[in-house]
Amino acid sequence: MAVSPIIIVLLSLIGCGSSHPSPPPPPRGCSQDVDPPYRVLCDLEAVWGVVLEAVACSGGLSSLVLAVLLLVKMRSICDPARRSGLGPLLLLLGTLLGLFSISLAFLVGKNQALCVVRRAFWGPLFALCFSSLLVQGVRLRRLVAGKTSPSGSSLAALGLALALVQGIISAEWVLLTVVREGHPACEYPPLDFALTCSYTLGLLLIAMGLSLGVVLCGGELGGEGAGGNEEDREGESEKRRWKCNAVWLFLSSLASALLWVAWLGFYLYGSQALRLKSKGDRSGGGKKDVKVLDEPALAVALVIQGWILLLFHAIPEAHLCLRKPPQSNTQDFFDTSHTSPPPHFGDELPAHSHRPFPENQAFSMEEHGATLRTGTYHSSHGSVRPGIAFRGHVYQPTEMALVMNGGTMPTAPVNYTGRRLW
Repeated sequence: MAVSPIIIVLLSLIGCGSSHPSPPPPPRGCSQDVDPPYRVLCDLEAVWGVVLEAVACSGGLSSLVLAVLLLVKMRSICDPARRSGLGPLLLLLGTLLGLFSISLAFLVGKNQALCVVRRAFWGPLFALCFSSLLVQGVRLRRLVAGKTSPSGSSLAALGLALALVQGIISAEWVLLTVVREGHPACEYPPLDFALTCSYTLGLLLIAMGLSLGVVLCGGELGGEGAGGNEEDREGESEKRRWKCNAVWLFLSSLASALLWVAWLGFYLYGSQALRLKSKGDRSGGGKKDVKVLDEPALAVALVIQGWILLLFHAIPEAHLCLRKPPQSNTQDFFDTSHTSPPPHFGDELPAHSHRPFPENQAFSMEEHGATLRTGTYHSSHGSVRPGIAFRGHVYQPTEMALVMNGGTMPTAPVNYTGRRLW
C-alpha cells in the first residue's frame, strides 16, 4: 500500500505537466530561440514579411552609402549655390534611414514599448522628410530668381525647426492618452492617428506648391535677357538647371501626396469596412480578425514612402550637386592661374622665348618693297594673292607741296624718273 502515494504523486505531476500546452513549433525559416512576435521577420511560409524586411534594409543601406558619399565629396563642391543643398539633403538621408528602421517595428508583434515607439516617431520622421523638401523649394525659388541661397546649415536648421512642431504634437498625444488617461499604447482610434499627422501633410502640400511654382513661373523672371550677351545666356542655362532640380522635387512631392491619399483612405475607411465584415463573419461562426492588417499596411506605406523620396529626390539631387559645372566658352584674359613663373636672375632665356613679333610678321621690309613693285601679296602660308600694281612711276605730291602750290595739283619736275622706294 506504500506504493499508492507514490503513484498518486506521479500522476499529479503528469497532470500538471500536461495542463501547460507546449509552445507551437516555429515556422519554416525560424529557429526555436526566436520569440513568436518576431517570427514574421524570418517566416518563409508568409514571404511578405521577409520581402518587406529586405526592401527596407536595402533602402536604409542605400541612404547610408549616399550620405557617406556626400560627406566625402563635400570638399570638392566649391559652388556656394550647389553646396547649399547638401544640408537639407543630408538631413533627408538621415531621416530616411530612421524611416526604414522604424518600418520593422510595424512588422513584429505588439507590446507597450513598441507601440509607444510607433506613435511617437511616425509623425516626426515624416515631418523631417517633408520639411527637407520644403526648404529645398525655398532654396530653388531664390536661386531661380537670381538671389543668393542661404547656407546648407541654415536650411537644415529651418527644417529641424519645422519638424519640431510635429514632435511636440506627437509627444503630447502619447502623454495624454497613455500616461494621463491610462489607455493601452497599442489601442487608439485610427482617426486620432490620422489627425496627428495633419501638420505633416500640410508641410508636404506647401513643398509641392513651392516646387510647382518654380517649375511653372521660374523661367519668366529671366526671359528678357535671353538674346543678350554671353553672361545672360550663362545665367539662363543656370536657371534651367535649377528648374530641373525643381522638377524632381515636384515629382517626389506629388508621388508622396498620392501615397498619403491611398494609405489614409485604406486606414480610415477600407480597414473599417473590412473590420465590420469580419465582425459579421465572427458572429456567424467565423474567426477572422482583420485588425491585424493595420500594422502591415503602415509598414508598407513607410517603405514605399522612403523609396519614393530616395529615388525621386535624394539620388537626383545628389547627382546634380556632385556634377561638375559646364565650362564657359568665353576666355578670361584676367585669369592668372596658368601663367608661368618669371625666370630667376641670371638665367638665360631660350631662343624662342624673346622677341616673337619680328619672327611672326607676315612679311618683312624687303618683301614689302617687292610687293609694292610687283603688286602681289605673299601670305604667311606661302600663297600668292594678286593685287593692283603700285603706281610707283606716277608723281604723287606730298601735303606740303599742295600747301605751297596754293591747293592746286603741281606738275612733276622735268627730271622726275619715279618716287624712290625705301
